Amino acid sequence: MPEPAPAVFEGNDRFSAPAKASRPLLEVRNLKKYFPIERGFLRRVAGYVKAVDDVSFSIYEGETFGLVGESGCGKTTLGRCIVRAFAPTAGEILLQIPAGEDGGAPARMVDLATLPRGELRSVRRHFHMIFQDPYSSLDPRMTVLDIIAEPLRENQLASGEALNERVKELMGVVGLEVQHLKRYPHAFSGGQRQRIGIARSLAPNPRLIVCDEAVSALDVSIQAQILNLLQDLQQQFHLTYLFIAHDLSVVEHISDRVGVMYVGRLVELAPAGELFHHPQHPYTEALLSAVPMADPRRKMERIILPGEVANPANPPTGCYFHPRCQYAQEICQQESPPWREIRPDHFSACHFSEELELQGVDMGAKTKPGVATSARAKPSAPPAASPPALSAPN
Repeated sequence: MPEPAPAVFEGNDRFSAPAKASRPLLEVRNLKKYFPIERGFLRRVAGYVKAVDDVSFSIYEGETFGLVGESGCGKTTLGRCIVRAFAPTAGEILLQIPAGEDGGAPARMVDLATLPRGELRSVRRHFHMIFQDPYSSLDPRMTVLDIIAEPLRENQLASGEALNERVKELMGVVGLEVQHLKRYPHAFSGGQRQRIGIARSLAPNPRLIVCDEAVSALDVSIQAQILNLLQDLQQQFHLTYLFIAHDLSVVEHISDRVGVMYVGRLVELAPAGELFHHPQHPYTEALLSAVPMADPRRKMERIILPGEVANPANPPTGCYFHPRCQYAQEICQQESPPWREIRPDHFSACHFSEELELQGVDMGAKTKPGVATSARAKPSAPPAASPPALSAPN
């Protein structure tokens, strides 16, 4: 029986500007992931932790979609639901399968959230995940050869000498020495281990890679190397990234569009430059005010949010952010803000996005020398049907 041909990275010309793509590679619709809270001897369900609560967005082919937010906001849970490490509670995760797969079938969208286990196994090669911790994400009992070859064996993409050649090719692609294939993970540094993880994710030739805090556990100098590697690989192999991170400077550097999460919900989504310069949600403004300045002559007025992050098991009524928001009005406590388009391709979930003029940052020049002004209300009066003009408390 002949050996199967090795998987090959094939270039193509289907990539243009991500925002102009006719159809998204990935569509997430009303995704929810609730974890039950069990109590008592009989382990009865007393409630749910709403880790991901009705999230919707799209990722276009060839783009990098950044996802940011505080620790515990649901970023990682969302990423693991997309790769089906967690089974979603509700919603859809639609992934575009290219033409020619599944016996020559035409291109189609499959719902990963409801796909049966047998069919899910056949489409897993199209998406992969790079994990945050390069130390715990690799099996210490496996050699580098076995770690990188595992996706090829599991998906029956290569075997024998073809498999060995494919692994050697991937080692070179991520900047590792071929003579180290027989070593175990403990013999490598953190940056080298993350390169091994990247090589493993590239092995089945995926279309989508979920990068879950892929550089946060590394030294700053190593972070730059890994980010440059990810960008080079994206250009070379036409990859699409969901880049989950909490470092805003990293997200701004690598992302085409950025989504901001708070307590399991998206509160803002926009192109990276637009979001960093013109935020439309108070939570985004507070995050941007925490970005450190590289120039000591330039200062940013830090916005200190009062209180604690809302409990996802018992979130507040109305807008989840209203207990900490300096612009909150009565309507914020009573009604959940709708998700709407404030500017072209700029979405926000705030009742007063049009009335507030929030402060962004320039990640290159930051602000002019001196103290930047804090967020403020526009001087013009809002429509008669709206509440009084908003201003920060003294």
